[in-house]
Amino acid sequence: MFTVNIIYRDGLLFTSINIEFRGKSKVITNMVIDTGAAQTLISQESVNELGLVYENDDMLVSSKGIGGIEYSFVKRIDKINLGSLELIDFDIDFTGYIDYDINGLLGLDLLILAGLKIDLEKFRIRKP
Repeated sequence: MFTVNIIYRDGLLFTSINIEFRGKSKVITNMVIDTGAAQTLISQESVNELGLVYENDDMLVSSKGIGGIEYSFVKRIDKINLGSLELIDFDIDFTGYIDYDINGLLGLDLLILAGLKIDLEKFRIRKP
């Protein structure tokens, strides 16, 4: 059974993911597990060294949340790892700014596609 520990801090659930883009990879820490976010969203600032920037063929999207409307661009990532779980060719939204020392949101798109469950009793994400 696949499991990843999560951290409960400041009323939020945090984890880390590793993304790979065009042969470079980086661990993105301080990802909030957000079941209210339809899409996974990462701060562009946290992936600058990967050369991950907006390009003309990237789709622009807007999202509405508690903080208002947020604009981002969608980029297909070569690989995402959440612990030992690996997703290939996955679309992620990237935004110019996220506040509160948060590098991104792990959204429902990834949680549902991977068939993951959030175990709040043991503070972990698991796949039965």
